[in-house]
Amino acid sequence: MCPSPHALDHIYFFPYKIHFFPFLLTSSNLQKPLFSTLMASISSSLLSLLLLLFPFISGVVNSSTFTILNQCDYTVWPGVLSGAGTSQLSTTGFVLEKGQSNAITMPPGWSGRIWGRTYCSQDATGRFSCATADCGSGIVECNGAGATPPATLAEFTLNGAGGLDFYDVSLVDGYNVPMLITPQDGTGGGNCTTIGCATDLNSECPAELRVVLSDGGERSVACKSACEAFGDARYCCSGEYGNPNTCRPSSYSELFKSACPQAYSYAYDDGSSTFTCTAANYLITFCPSLSTSLKSSNGQYPRAVDISRAQNSGRPSTSVAAVISTVTATLSWRFLRLF
Repeated sequence: MCPSPHALDHIYFFPYKIHFFPFLLTSSNLQKPLFSTLMASISSSLLSLLLLLFPFISGVVNSSTFTILNQCDYTVWPGVLSGAGTSQLSTTGFVLEKGQSNAITMPPGWSGRIWGRTYCSQDATGRFSCATADCGSGIVECNGAGATPPATLAEFTLNGAGGLDFYDVSLVDGYNVPMLITPQDGTGGGNCTTIGCATDLNSECPAELRVVLSDGGERSVACKSACEAFGDARYCCSGEYGNPNTCRPSSYSELFKSACPQAYSYAYDDGSSTFTCTAANYLITFCPSLSTSLKSSNGQYPRAVDISRAQNSGRPSTSVAAVISTVTATLSWRFLRLF
């Protein structure tokens, strides 16, 4: 449910104009030695300014590291799908035994989703498949295929509007495994909140939404969305219900929302479910410890980002403003020293 990537669309430098000179410099109002010295100082200072701002002006953005950790008592096979128009990753699927983790370097501007497949195996022909969230590739790597619902999804758009990372955990396609997203080492922009769904919804899933294994057992291993279970446009937010005014929460989506207040529960659940950070690394944890708190220090759940405001803010990042301010002060000091 993340917004489409808009890499650096809203970082503006030029409204912060730097005026170095209170008057026009000409050879007639400056002595030549002084003029030459001044020009040399200005040239050096401008070069320093360009070097400082080059990473921003050229669109260079640091990559992010996503660490995917399995704390479940069972094996999880994470899948990764890159969004349209974003760089494909070196891996699109792998296995994590209990307690194992894997770190992936995400390119600047990456968007996509990550999920966990469970109860996977190979048949007699060597074809790989999973009972939940299978991507249908027939092998461990998903190779550009997405998760078959129901699946808990971690969704990201890195370096989007205003230079922010947008992230969420979505239950719109159902649920199969508890999951948390924890931002790490963020630079201060956005709320950088740990969010997700740490509750075991499989044990609370209504009978009509349950997915059980084909071995005849009754234990639920995933929980369908009402859209998948019934195919009704009211639940799928399609047709005449394809807008936020007509598609409203259902009793089923409210069950998900009650258990996991920060996760997307239906298609238009943006207001309480999308969060932001800046230039962070991210830890994605399957089956996080129940001791991991999702609440802030005041006992309340953190507030999600107002997407419309974030996309239209159009203000330079704090780091850029700080660089410009510092360089301006330095140039002013050098200029005054010449007199």
